[in-house]
Amino acid sequence: MRSEKEKMLAGDLYIAHDPELRVDFHRAKKLVREYNHTTEDQTDERKSIIQKLFKQSGTGVYLEPPFYTDYGIHTVVGDNFYANYETIILDIAEVKIGNNVFFGPRVGLYTAGHPIDAVIRNEAFEYGKPITIGNDVWVGGNVVINPGVTIGSNVIIGSGSIVVKDIPDNVIAVGNPCRVLRKINDSDKKYWELEKQKYFEN
Repeated sequence: MRSEKEKMLAGDLYIAHDPELRVDFHRAKKLVREYNHTTEDQTDERKSIIQKLFKQSGTGVYLEPPFYTDYGIHTVVGDNFYANYETIILDIAEVKIGNNVFFGPRVGLYTAGHPIDAVIRNEAFEYGKPITIGNDVWVGGNVVINPGVTIGSNVIIGSGSIVVKDIPDNVIAVGNPCRVLRKINDSDKKYWELEKQKYFEN
């Protein structure tokens, strides 16, 4: 018989009120509370907590307090990850975040789901589906990313978007539900290179 944790990580129905899961849950809550009570001068303490909290974390990871997560140990973050105020990662299932990913304030990654049938839902059954975010992604403020979504690399998600389906590489996507607005192209690169040039000329 599989454990509730094994069922949870496999994306199957599981019971959240499981003693093994409660241990992991309370461990994360303790680390998150410690992190959220650090100051900007406690960089070494913050780095240490992040390394304990996440399954894997790259270099240059910065979480602007307050930050919230369910488990942490099911989340992998790459290099140069920045999460602005009030980021929420519900990592019932695995969360993978690539390199050079920036979150605006109040971004939510929700791998958790509940049955549509009310009777089964009220029996405390839950399930989770993984979320994956590629490299070089900017997620605007107040974005919600739903269970099972994969966001490609070199993507911008507009603020306030609700992402319910996969988003391909090299696009700007916005809205509720989130849809591809357009591709990111050479004109964008040329425009921003000129803007950077102006910066150095001033």
